[in-house]
Amino acid sequence: MPTPRDVLTPDMLAMLQQIAAAGSFAAAARALGMVPSALTYRVRQVEDALDVLLFDRRSRQARLTEAGAELVREGTRLLGEIDAMAHRVQRVATGWEPQLTIASDGLIDRATLMELVEAFYALEPPTRLKLRDEILSGTLQSLTSGQADLALGVGGDPASAAGVQVQPLGTMHFIHVVAPHHPLAHLPGPLLPEVLMRHRVIAVADSARAGRTLTVGVLDGQDVLTVPSMQAKLEALLRGLGVGSLPEPMVRPEVARGRLVVLKIQQPPRMYRVGYAWCGPAERHGRALQWWLEQLARPGTRQALLEGRGPASPAAPLPAAIATVPAARSPAAAAPGLA
Repeated sequence: MPTPRDVLTPDMLAMLQQIAAAGSFAAAARALGMVPSALTYRVRQVEDALDVLLFDRRSRQARLTEAGAELVREGTRLLGEIDAMAHRVQRVATGWEPQLTIASDGLIDRATLMELVEAFYALEPPTRLKLRDEILSGTLQSLTSGQADLALGVGGDPASAAGVQVQPLGTMHFIHVVAPHHPLAHLPGPLLPEVLMRHRVIAVADSARAGRTLTVGVLDGQDVLTVPSMQAKLEALLRGLGVGSLPEPMVRPEVARGRLVVLKIQQPPRMYRVGYAWCGPAERHGRALQWWLEQLARPGTRQALLEGRGPASPAAPLPAAIATVPAARSPAAAAPGLA
């Protein structure tokens, strides 16, 4: 006796579609160039294999049962997926990767990244994109572990990893901020580390899943609220849950609206040099990665990924607030893997 796999072929699914569309076995047989008895026999083979009735034969019309309607719906979906798969395979043969995974650090401007995704899809490539959110050393680790093909916003020394190619994106300036109702907002600066240490710091956890993690901006003995993303850190700061530093483009609009206050602190300003990285020579990769690397080679794209599409100059309160007083190095960081 035939099994469901034996009878549920693409041709059979298309035949069931035709019967449902035609409304009768006779009309479907004419459209398919078959005799009605042969068409009925093939339908009964499917019914026997599934042990269900697909059509209500109590009338002259071929009316689908609930089971038959479900099979036609799923069959239509499967036939569409088969066509899409065949199209992707044909395009992959021309040099496109089946999938490209991009790891993006939390400091990368999401709107600009989505603009690039939109431009990529406008090419109608067969490549499927997968985006990963990472923080600190997790961004590079996703690349070196084989979980990503391209990493945006890597810091440190990514070129030291075997086979990693790296190019600079630029330098990100981090600003210390608090909500207007936070106690630190009313203290005159520059604020000493021992003053900051008495207040909770909001930090983003390093997303690295193995090996050493990084800690940035946390003082020894300081209370810490750890959050999973830069956006969560911003939300916590807006609620006055603590103090913390964020990329200047991210805090700029909130400072302009009066929702955050920039602090004058004694420590030197935090300047974070970041880049983008991939593994192996670009010419050995598919057309999808080559397209992304071509976009990243443009200065405007690199700037927008760090600063967004807004005005390049900071809002008025920022220049005075970023001034610092030379001081000894701040106390060592306390908890691993925080930014």
